[in-house]
Amino acid sequence: MREAIAEALSTDVLASSNPRVGCVIVDSSGVIVGRGHHRGSGTAHAEIAALADAGDLALGATAVVTLEPCRHTGRTGPCTQALINAGIARVVYGVDDPGDVSAGGAEVLRDAGIDVVAGVEADEARWAARAWFHSLSHDRPLVTLKTAVSLDGRVADATGGPTPITGPAARAFAHEWRAQVDAIVVGTGTALQDDPSLTARPERHAGDVRQPLRVVVGRSNLPEGARVLDDSAPTLLYQDHDVHALLADLHRRDVQHLLVEGGPTLAAAFMDAGVVDEVLWFVAPILLGDGPVAMASLTHPAPVNVRRVTVVGEDVVVEGVMDVHGHR
Repeated sequence: MREAIAEALSTDVLASSNPRVGCVIVDSSGVIVGRGHHRGSGTAHAEIAALADAGDLALGATAVVTLEPCRHTGRTGPCTQALINAGIARVVYGVDDPGDVSAGGAEVLRDAGIDVVAGVEADEARWAARAWFHSLSHDRPLVTLKTAVSLDGRVADATGGPTPITGPAARAFAHEWRAQVDAIVVGTGTALQDDPSLTARPERHAGDVRQPLRVVVGRSNLPEGARVLDDSAPTLLYQDHDVHALLADLHRRDVQHLLVEGGPTLAAAFMDAGVVDEVLWFVAPILLGDGPVAMASLTHPAPVNVRRVTVVGEDVVVEGVMDVHGHR
């Protein structure tokens, strides 16, 4: 299942209204003979891609998939029928499909005589497709707030300008995250001060990366030569400061996962709007002594449930989920 989850998180997945799903085909001796993941609307589902990769070796094998195989015909055929036709003997999946028409695949497979096991690594499988689940239930993108700070909480030195904070390993880690999202947003202040490109440049996937939509919020004009306006990725200039309106607009554009990389003002705006779902916090072993802090003043404290703490190179990365019920 962990191999299937890794497939689901492959960085060539296209932005779409569909979930990230991964699948591996395992023969009777436990060897993976096929791999596949869903690349976006209209493309083969993970199970179909894995079956194609396995070929005749799928007969009598086990399909391990992160999401319950679908039973409906949409832009592609039902995965349940493809698994039945391929002679799959057993299906193991992580999390149930909540869709009105796509759910129920497990029952179809059992009725066809296939052994079905559900709920394996369910939390991690759901995490891989969490943006899709969130978009379905909230009608807006999942929002991850990302920042990099010094030990004393600064995002830049006293000049306020671009300040290298994290090391190369952490920067590479951040690019892996960028490659997983559908859009990245900054304010015009950050765009003018730092001149970021806001592209995903993960080292392990050079040449096959789907670039996220670059979003710049604010009314200030950007110079013609700004890197965020080049042709390396699409860019949306959004002059309305209403965070909820922005998220509604992005939802209509099939953006499921938004990474907020703006400065303290934009970060606080998203926090006060109550729409930050996750935090991705990089802490570097450096003291700056002066300079802007990570976030402007908030109207109330915002507790975070820490999901994972990782040492990446010389830096520490904290991944957390906002605690909507917590108070401090």
